[in-house]
Amino acid sequence: MSVLDIPVTSIDGTATTLGALDARAYLVVNVASKCGLTPQYTTLQELHSAYADQGLAVVAFPCNQFGGQEPGTNDEIQEFCSTTYNVTFPLFDKVEVNGPDRHALYAELTAVDDAEGVAGDIQWNFEKFVVGADGSIQRFRPRTEPNAPEIVTAIKELLA
Repeated sequence: MSVLDIPVTSIDGTATTLGALDARAYLVVNVASKCGLTPQYTTLQELHSAYADQGLAVVAFPCNQFGGQEPGTNDEIQEFCSTTYNVTFPLFDKVEVNGPDRHALYAELTAVDDAEGVAGDIQWNFEKFVVGADGSIQRFRPRTEPNAPEIVTAIKELLA
């Protein structure tokens, strides 16, 4: 089973998969509303706006496992994202990305090494994964900005 076939739930409660978005590239990010990295929503939206027509799906999974920085309900999260950052890309149900209740999607994603050859637990909010339609995965740590050259290159290669 590809990561694109793992069942996920949209923020409105609809059961789906990432593959149902029918994209050529996916930028999967665990997000939080009350984090020092929360302004990355701006750049995530910019990437979505710039590349969605070419086949990019930016997808966000709220998570409250890091300092309690995503305490809100799904409705509160969606409201915050739309009113504060004008987010139009898909948001999903709040998940756990580490530990015994780690979502199946993140069980697969965290098995992938980052650029330094390190796999394992998500370090913090806003860890990023570029996933290809073929199920290929590249991992980028939280402090790597969404528009960093290595992320944009990975996305463009999948869109080519």
